[in-house]
Amino acid sequence: MDMAKKGSEKKIFVLDTSVILFSHDSIMNFAEHDVGIPITVLEELDNFKKGNDTINFEAREFARLLDGLAKDHMLQDWIPLNGNTRGKFKVLMHSEAEPEFDAVKVFGERKNDHKILNAALRLKKEEKGRKVILVSKDINLRLKAKSLDLTAEDYETGKIKDASELVTGKYEINKVPATTIDTLYKKGEVEPKKISKTYEFQNNGYYILKSPKNSALSFYNPVTEMMGHVEKKTVYNIKPRNAEQAFAIHCMMNPDVRLAAITGMAGTGKTLLALACALEQKREFKQIYLARPIVPLSNKDIGYLPGDIKSKLNPYMEPLWDNLKFIQNHYKETDKEYKRLTDMVNQEKLLITPLAYIRGRSLSNIYFIVDEAQNLTPHEVKTIITRAGENTKIVFTGDIHQIDTPYLDSQSNGLSYLVDRLQGQELFANINLEKGERSELANLANELL
Repeated sequence: MDMAKKGSEKKIFVLDTSVILFSHDSIMNFAEHDVGIPITVLEELDNFKKGNDTINFEAREFARLLDGLAKDHMLQDWIPLNGNTRGKFKVLMHSEAEPEFDAVKVFGERKNDHKILNAALRLKKEEKGRKVILVSKDINLRLKAKSLDLTAEDYETGKIKDASELVTGKYEINKVPATTIDTLYKKGEVEPKKISKTYEFQNNGYYILKSPKNSALSFYNPVTEMMGHVEKKTVYNIKPRNAEQAFAIHCMMNPDVRLAAITGMAGTGKTLLALACALEQKREFKQIYLARPIVPLSNKDIGYLPGDIKSKLNPYMEPLWDNLKFIQNHYKETDKEYKRLTDMVNQEKLLITPLAYIRGRSLSNIYFIVDEAQNLTPHEVKTIITRAGENTKIVFTGDIHQIDTPYLDSQSNGLSYLVDRLQGQELFANINLEKGERSELANLANELL
């Protein structure tokens, strides 16, 4: 459901728990339509109120929002939402009106999901003549609803239109005068109109310029309003293997870019390049943070894993350590760079940590890499960015097609949302890495399996 669109028919949307944990203020995003909250949802949210993760914050904030909206009203009555243009809301209690279908009987189990379905079905029977729609991020719940003749839709606020149309950050311009490319090599920059008089250049966009005789890598600098030359620069002994990697390195090394998004499938070198660029600039920042969200295995919390907190977190952090070891192994054990990396870890100048430990902090003078950012919600990405203090650079890396979080997809995850919404901003740049560089075997699997 596109919440921005208003229809002539006033509908009732019934929200499930996944929508509220995705965005606590979702109740305010249904235009003039009414909103129902099953009592089972409030019971489920009670289980999420304690903790430091974003879902715990969302649960607590929703409770505060509901309390503020209710004021002196009883929650089982229709209560006006703020503003004349919005509808009303109420908590759906267990009603006398029996639904045409009983989800508990149909599916043979008294699960909370089935109670939520029954609440929506009862409302549908009570409010004859009005369209009742279940809104859920849970695709299985939506399918169950549809099997019971109940309209169900995804919550689409914060969802981009089409992931396949996301700007890659890389463009190709042909028929560029060979003399212009020569000038770019000699002077390091050239006026955009000498490349093309009609082309609209993207702020911090990266360009492969081609003429019949030569070619060059370039980017549009919004500060100088010139096309700059991009060299294939080696960072901390890691050499770019293709044009996209050269662009990614430039993007992460550019001091004018304070926020970067590096996307691409597995094996394209996203995390490795981000870490190498951070190490190359270690003197310019107080600390390097490399963090990733913890996506519990089989949807179970890390408390299910054996051992102390360090033992529990090791399986999630291991890929990050692998990248650090890969960079370190480019040097001999006797080299000062090899020892310096070990010292940085021991002195916590380089900190590899779960993302939950970063939230709530003010990040000043930090080079902050957020790995696997496709497993974050748009609200989580916003929360991280708003923590940035003076002289902080944030790099998000991830593959928008490889999502491990149950209620996110390629259109609704935070990384896609970031690239879509911040395109063209002077402080932001993104590049999509297309070519796998891990190994020929990994490329074969990506292409054929």
